[in-house]
Amino acid sequence: MPNPLTDQGVINRIRGSVVWANFPALNVTASFLDRDGINLRLEGEMSMQHPTMSGIVQSPEPFVPVSVVIALLKTQDLADAYKDQFENSVLLGEGTVWPDVSTGLSQFQLENMSIQNVGDLLFNGSTPIFAVTCRGAYIINNSLWD
Repeated sequence: MPNPLTDQGVINRIRGSVVWANFPALNVTASFLDRDGINLRLEGEMSMQHPTMSGIVQSPEPFVPVSVVIALLKTQDLADAYKDQFENSVLLGEGTVWPDVSTGLSQFQLENMSIQNVGDLLFNGSTPIFAVTCRGAYIINNSLWD
């Protein structure tokens, strides 16, 4: 009998990136990141559930809110480019987040993104992090349009 185990794959901490369709100067690769890297979070329910007398009626959502926390290095010019961007306009539009794998999980296409906030900035020499949170929508349940 052949070995039943499946290859578990490999993660690559320098593969993850964020690419902005309209703002290539704000694109992020590993060289611009703290070890916290990129944190993508799909927020909210992907389907509303309406209770009935005898069960549940499903109502799939066409999108979910998404947030991306980008742990930039305040020691680099890219942090200042993000600062310039939110001082001018927080709107970013479409973006793509690439995961830390070359096989398995594919990229996430994000819509209507904006810079939501910047985390605490410690200016005491203890951390290089300039954490920018971007929020928008991730399109799901594409079959709803059929």
